[in-house]
Amino acid sequence: MRLSHLQDIAGTATRPSYEPAAHGAGIVHLGLGAFHRAHQAVMTDAALSHAGGDWRIIGVSLRSRAVVDALTPQNGLYTVLERDAAGVTGHVVGAIAQVIAADPAATLKALSDPTTRIVTLTVTEKGYGIDRATGLPDPQNATVAADLEQPDAPSGVLGLLTAALAIRRAKGDPPFTVLCCDNLPDNGRFLQQGVVGFARLYDADLADWIAAHVAFPSSMVDRITPAPSDATRKDALALTGCTDLAAIETEPFTQWVIEDSFPQGRPAWEHGGAIFVEDVAKFEHMKLRMLNGAHSMLAYTGFLAGHPYVRDVMAEPALARLVGRHLDAAGQTLEPLPAIDFATYAAELKDRFKNPAIAHETYQIAMDGTQKLPQRIFAPALHALAHGQDLRPFAFATAMWMRYALGQTETGAAYDLRDPRAAEIATALNGLPLDGGRMSAALHERLTLIPDALAQNDNWRATVAKILSHILTDGVAAAIKAEAKL
Repeated sequence: MRLSHLQDIAGTATRPSYEPAAHGAGIVHLGLGAFHRAHQAVMTDAALSHAGGDWRIIGVSLRSRAVVDALTPQNGLYTVLERDAAGVTGHVVGAIAQVIAADPAATLKALSDPTTRIVTLTVTEKGYGIDRATGLPDPQNATVAADLEQPDAPSGVLGLLTAALAIRRAKGDPPFTVLCCDNLPDNGRFLQQGVVGFARLYDADLADWIAAHVAFPSSMVDRITPAPSDATRKDALALTGCTDLAAIETEPFTQWVIEDSFPQGRPAWEHGGAIFVEDVAKFEHMKLRMLNGAHSMLAYTGFLAGHPYVRDVMAEPALARLVGRHLDAAGQTLEPLPAIDFATYAAELKDRFKNPAIAHETYQIAMDGTQKLPQRIFAPALHALAHGQDLRPFAFATAMWMRYALGQTETGAAYDLRDPRAAEIATALNGLPLDGGRMSAALHERLTLIPDALAQNDNWRATVAKILSHILTDGVAAAIKAEAKL
């Protein structure tokens, strides 16, 4: 039997304490992937169980129909599995009221509805169409360009948000709050600049109104969520007694730090564990530089070393030492946080990475490197450079990314970089011999990715080039072994 009603559940999985149909929708979420369903939707489910309210979610998949086709026959219900060394538990989430698949008109209608009070987003950085260098809409982005041609019929994130806010302004309806939940520094300000900048390109008065009246709180999110598998669906069946094609799995740990700025109200997310603060920035830096930075380093290194999962990386002593080194170096670049000990946080992260029950793919983490490295690796490296701290851990991560950028394993097997700038990387490396110095120089100089303060620093350049040369000459395993001895 397919999961479609709470009364269908026959196993040990827990279920919401509320009746989903009794609560209206107040949130539209753009980017209905596994992470949202393991994180924000779970906390919304907890908020509804504890405090009620019309806060269910209309989930929008901007590109794929797969998640919509899985959730629609199930009335939005799905199982979240939590795995650790002790076993697996399940909870059926009822927070999703409706799903929309790649339908811009239906999405704009949902965003424009006055019952929508919050719009949350997990679309990854490349999904926004914002130029990181300027903070404004990227004129080279095809979706941005198309939406500017037809601002009343948009299909991209900036166009949809701006058009919906224009409709609400014209009708005299209050604006929704826009809550970015992607791993980006100062993500509220990032998205605000993008939306206001988009509006200003065709309606300056609308841009001024958005800047003055729309709240864009920042948030920091954390929960390791691997891609679901056949084992996920098999365990969901055992725990619920139902076939669940939308089941996902995750770790027990979850964190959500949110700037408390919601003029139209919000769910009681604190009942799901959310923390509301005045300034998210320090928490963002901690997570981006420690967890995400170490993740990127171990993803490139581990993948090249033949380790498909993070847990496999942590099972290799030399690699585990390098993960610990990176966490320590990243922690030294952070400002103190009340009630947070960075050494304790690092130890917790290592335990989470070791979780034998979580099959988190290194290849999955490695995607979109050019979008992730600036905040995860280069930002702490800049701080280390300015304060006389050790640059080598960040140079090692950068060199491993450069080796990964070749798109070929040491056995000659090709792989897709899955990076929006993959063509630029290929052009930069085209025709070059496997020479660490020349490859490093090309990626520093032709890609405009690495900040000038690093790219023009002799010590940084020499360290990256030397490590990359070692990797290319002696192999990944030898480079890992030598690095771990330092």
